[in-house]
Amino acid sequence: MKLNIAVLSGDGIGPEVIEQALKVINAIGKKYNHEINLTHALTGAVAIDATGNPYPDETHEVCMQADAVLFGAIGHPRFDNDPSAKVRPEQGLLAMRKKLGLYANIRPTLVFPSLLHKSPLRRELIENADFVCIRELTGGIYFGDKGRNETRDKAWDVCEYTKPEVDRIVRLAYEYAMKRRKKVCIVDKANVLETSRLWREVAQGIEKEYPEVETEYLFVDAAAMRIIQWPEGFDVMVTENMFGDILTDEASVISGSMGLMPSASIGLHTSVFEPIHGSYPQAAGKNIANPLGTVLSAAMMFEYAFKLMDEANEIKDIVNKSLAEGVVTVDIADGGKAFSTSEVGDWLAAQIA
Repeated sequence: MKLNIAVLSGDGIGPEVIEQALKVINAIGKKYNHEINLTHALTGAVAIDATGNPYPDETHEVCMQADAVLFGAIGHPRFDNDPSAKVRPEQGLLAMRKKLGLYANIRPTLVFPSLLHKSPLRRELIENADFVCIRELTGGIYFGDKGRNETRDKAWDVCEYTKPEVDRIVRLAYEYAMKRRKKVCIVDKANVLETSRLWREVAQGIEKEYPEVETEYLFVDAAAMRIIQWPEGFDVMVTENMFGDILTDEASVISGSMGLMPSASIGLHTSVFEPIHGSYPQAAGKNIANPLGTVLSAAMMFEYAFKLMDEANEIKDIVNKSLAEGVVTVDIADGGKAFSTSEVGDWLAAQIA
């Protein structure tokens, strides 16, 4: 099978963790007789430095021609520390989401048996936790009108949603639930926000079309508490853009390390697969970053973009083996030998070969 993959390494530790994922992808391609075509392109701070644009037209064209996009991270401290900057790396991420139609972020919350002791939550709360958060990605307050008044002492950010935007993301959540444990939790703030009332109205209509799915509605504050109190109670959670941004980061710490969490952004044109940990500039260039979240994102790419389950499952199995045998980076080494980023990548690829 011919697999065309756009590679956007981005900023910070992005290039280092992407390099390890590519070792695994190439090993899988060789083992299963796939032709892997990789096309690299710029995004984020490195793209601003080279072109002045965090998501250049050339990068967009590369993504549009690809079957899937493997993405590292965006962000740099010099922009974080400059509130007056007119162009920011994160604008490239928002532009990519909008232009590629990346309307749904799929983020699993996973636990790993060998790392249960690393979680900030008690073992009995999390050992059977396994849920997916589906976050709407191209609407809401992040994409609404925003600005300041002339004296810059007043600011606004407008949250807007349309019925079709809500309909497609909620339907996607129900379709995922049908393949899992048939439970959907709609997260909103319908007691306060008009946009949330629209979400609830649309969801209540769709709910009737899936009578075999158990549906629950939770306000976002209650959902935030439930993630800590009873994460095992969730199966598929669906919510709007900003709520999803916050809740998925909260859920990511359940595993014991953000460096382990993958994600997929499902699009109208192509889909993007990326770890959730961000650019982590403090670790950039030190060869210590955890590449497993990026490698698991590659597994999601084989599963969702290419429908190659054997390949996806082999990558997941090799990651679990690395955790069980302690072939891990310093963030989860637990007092034992800590392997470098590149050593972990080499070991994973060798196991596949």
